[in-house]
Amino acid sequence: MLAGVRSTFDPQPVLLEGRHVRLEPLERRHLPALVAAEQDPEVFHYFLTPPLGDETEMAKWLEDGVQAQAAGTEAAWATVRRADGRVVGSTRYLDIHRANRGLEIGNTWLAKEAQRTPVNTEAKLLQPTHAFEKHGAVRVQLKTDERNEGSRAAIARLGCTFEGILRKYQARYDGYVRNTAILSLTAEEWPAAKAALEAKLAR
Repeated sequence: MLAGVRSTFDPQPVLLEGRHVRLEPLERRHLPALVAAEQDPEVFHYFLTPPLGDETEMAKWLEDGVQAQAAGTEAAWATVRRADGRVVGSTRYLDIHRANRGLEIGNTWLAKEAQRTPVNTEAKLLQPTHAFEKHGAVRVQLKTDERNEGSRAAIARLGCTFEGILRKYQARYDGYVRNTAILSLTAEEWPAAKAALEAKLAR
């Protein structure tokens, strides 16, 4: 086990900070900033929930995250751009398996203005770094709608391995039951993936 890694696997929502982005533990106070961050429903096209630009839907989504954190089943963050202090999205650890030292990074969204920027790259670096190097995770997985080719390609660029399609796996708010693509990254693969992300960030 890496030096400094906890002997127990218990990921918590703590402040994670880089040069370009700050991941703040998600709280109810973030609601107005989250609503203001994204009014384009296209950002949530493949989400299981209705578009979150609507304040009522965002409030439900946020409350779900806050309660899941309290129950210890998730750890959720507001994504804050350090340059101007604006909230530009959110992300979570989901499906935390303490006995098996694994978790999922998901429920992630970013305002269009923050996509394809160092904010996005660094956020993707901070979460697995914390999981693997602070908590000693052995596996981190990510899932997306089978039809979301852009998301699948972006996840693969993190160094993740495509594992397959979970057929008829998740029901959306509109009744559609989607096939879900699942990809993963292991502790052994993480050093190379981290180096690639750091090189991309440096560019």
